[in-house]
Amino acid sequence: MDYQIKAFKLVSILEAISFLVLLLIAMPLKYIWESPEMVRVVGMAHGILFIVYLIGAYFIYEKLNWSLKTLGIVMLCSVLPLGPIYAEKKYLPSH
Repeated sequence: MDYQIKAFKLVSILEAISFLVLLLIAMPLKYIWESPEMVRVVGMAHGILFIVYLIGAYFIYEKLNWSLKTLGIVMLCSVLPLGPIYAEKKYLPSH
């Protein structure tokens, strides 16, 4: 498997995990226990991974000759919890 596809798969997983950590751990810490520090750290990491995911999706779109519809779906998945993992499993080659 090509290194770009492997890298995109890794970014997909990390982006999904960072989103869940942000939603399920960091945000409750901020709003329930008034501890905003984790939102800053996890939010920054998630933001970077989100941008890398979108850029990576574009490069994979070109590499695999996806349709614009597929690119749109993969990019839309980035705003759903666990969406990038779904997109990675559905639209990327397994080997």
